[in-house]
Amino acid sequence: MKLAVKTLDNKAAGDITLDKDVFGIEVRGDIMQRMVNYQLAKRRAGTHKTKTVSEVSGTGKKPFAQKGTGNARAGSLRRNIDRGGATMHGPVNRSHAIDLPKKLRALALKSALSAKAKDGKLIVVDDAKAKTHKTKDMAKAFAGFGFDSAVIVTGEEIDANFARATNNIPRVDVLPSTGANVYDILRRDTLVLTKEAVESLTKRLK
Repeated sequence: MKLAVKTLDNKAAGDITLDKDVFGIEVRGDIMQRMVNYQLAKRRAGTHKTKTVSEVSGTGKKPFAQKGTGNARAGSLRRNIDRGGATMHGPVNRSHAIDLPKKLRALALKSALSAKAKDGKLIVVDDAKAKTHKTKDMAKAFAGFGFDSAVIVTGEEIDANFARATNNIPRVDVLPSTGANVYDILRRDTLVLTKEAVESLTKRLK
């Protein structure tokens, strides 16, 4: 499938042929949903923690005699029913990551790319380099494309001026080609790829 290539000034810069095995497959919403769950679960810190009986500060001495005081039996003041005591069955440090086969992860990314291409939400630019780091100039250039929510995937490295110029523009994310992922592609309305990104993603997913 052919797609017109634009410059950042929204001027014609030729055509590019997109590989149908990467940008033209059947869109699998179920696989993309599994991939989003995989990504969100994997990035959870899992640092929530409560103290068990052995970790609560306090003595291990029996507070009073077993019988004769009129009180309920107590073997410690670090129990969960005591003020300042332990938490029973509370959360502990753990990983929330789930498994997803590598082939399914690749299929999910191809589905996300194909979904944007199918919906006409894919734009290819010749490169993502800015002459100045001014946000005003970059925002004006984006206005020419008519989108207000986009993820821009550049080459292996992000141009320093381009990164600075887009940093303060709301709802615009910039990623290197190695960082292209399903969640970030789906959470923005428009996908913008450089020619280098197209080549990199095609090589990565073929």
